[in-house]
Amino acid sequence: MVVMDGVGLGAGDETDAVAAARTPTLDWLRALPSSLDLSAHGLAVGMPSDADMGNSEVGHNAIGAGRVFAQGAKLVAQALVTGELFRGATWKQAVARVRASGEPLHFLGLLSDGNVHSHIDHLLQMIEQAATEDVAKVRVHVLLDGRDVDVRSALTYIDRLESTLATVCRAGKDYRIASGGGRMLVTMDRYGSDWSMVERGWKLHVQGEGRRFASARAAVETLYDESDVTDQWLEGFVIADEEGPVGRIRDGAAVLLFNFRGDRAIEISRAFEEGSEFGAFDRGFRPDVLYAGMMQYDGDLQIPRRFLVEPPIIDRTMGELLAGTGRRQLAIAETHKFGHVTYFWNGNRSGKFEPSLETYIDVASDILPLEQRPWMKAAEVTDRLLGELAVSGGPGGDRGRGTGVDGGYDLVRVNYANGDMIGHTGDFEATRMAVEAVDRCLARLVVETRRRQGVLLVTADHGNADHMFDLKNGTKNIRTSHSLNPVPFAVFDPRSESNGPAVIDRSDASNRFGASRLVRAPGLANLAATALELLGLQAPEHYDPSLLAPER
Repeated sequence: MVVMDGVGLGAGDETDAVAAARTPTLDWLRALPSSLDLSAHGLAVGMPSDADMGNSEVGHNAIGAGRVFAQGAKLVAQALVTGELFRGATWKQAVARVRASGEPLHFLGLLSDGNVHSHIDHLLQMIEQAATEDVAKVRVHVLLDGRDVDVRSALTYIDRLESTLATVCRAGKDYRIASGGGRMLVTMDRYGSDWSMVERGWKLHVQGEGRRFASARAAVETLYDESDVTDQWLEGFVIADEEGPVGRIRDGAAVLLFNFRGDRAIEISRAFEEGSEFGAFDRGFRPDVLYAGMMQYDGDLQIPRRFLVEPPIIDRTMGELLAGTGRRQLAIAETHKFGHVTYFWNGNRSGKFEPSLETYIDVASDILPLEQRPWMKAAEVTDRLLGELAVSGGPGGDRGRGTGVDGGYDLVRVNYANGDMIGHTGDFEATRMAVEAVDRCLARLVVETRRRQGVLLVTADHGNADHMFDLKNGTKNIRTSHSLNPVPFAVFDPRSESNGPAVIDRSDASNRFGASRLVRAPGLANLAATALELLGLQAPEHYDPSLLAPER
């Protein structure tokens, strides 16, 4: 199972780097009778509405789980509407802590309405509730987006936040922005790729060490004037007055990370919560604070220990079912997406279900500018994959053998990060090259699949590279966020006369899936049952149905 991260099906026009790329292998796959377009955003992956983009987290959750779960954005929105969040023990403890100590209630997170990692509306509602509950001081540490929203839109969100803070301050409170910086330089690292990002954030948010400005607007305007970088790459800043930084995090404070998505929230959570065993960087003084996340980002590792909203409980994933039947699995990706083919694929679960049957390979990513290396580690991932198959002897052979060929793998899951990671840079030419790099790797997998008489399933978790610009009044505005486009799906089976099994017709989807289904069109959640059927296994009744045609 191949996930071409961020390679959706766009309009085929000048905004579409996938269409602009030379992709003979993907074109051939999409011409097979086993090809279909899949929904990968909105309701199809558990987001609040079809106006919400998909993302790698929810996409891999859906692929691995075999059905749709309400995801972070939807769960948080519901908890705020019902007031459940504010009735919870964690919120009450945070408020009680700062009312007793006199220290501020600190909010930290991504300031945008991208709804991928966070949403500004969630933050504003919590700020207003804090004022209602007579919290005297609030400090907000803002991470600037420019990735899931327009590339230079930070001031729009800062102004919204400042307006809310000003309203509260007129009622006698002391609510201010304290620090900030671009999400790709400050705080939001993932998978241990670049801990220096977290260290920079720690110094800004906790210690108040950084370039000083009188306001967040002044900081952003100055940084805009000094370079042409987009919001996600803006250097960190500290808000200070005549007495110094206004928002150092000190003993007695409470810190709430308002991101709901886990991958870029785990490392900063560890920095706040771990004791002397923490060794990623020298934290210096570690304040005694009550720390909590919007959600628990890793249930197995209990990170963080406190959280505001219960995450989705995703059980009986495809990986768990296969391990339970003795099937051997290989998961491989470069670091940027390693957690997606392991942690998210397994239903937000760290570790393996059965270590003796599972192999996880993390190919180290570059930390240098991605647009300079659009090929990323796709070739190295493919090299390691093929090398592992050569040693193991699989996959392939008779379906349902349970031990692969000569003790090899029954299922391999691989992610190519290029389309998404390079798409986020906004560089059209680099993104075109990224898609072409992935296509070359697909060609190698087609050859290997044919040689081993296995089955190759190719898809994507969401779009990105397929929508690189927004066209407004004849002007191209760079778009770095995910798209709302469908994604490709194809099955290559060299044992079939047509090179692939027939799949359902989209027009039959609503009848096939039934009126009770949350999603009545083919989506990512249907892939688990499809893969299980190709392995000769019966998917559980609670899974969304296979995409293979019934007459197969």
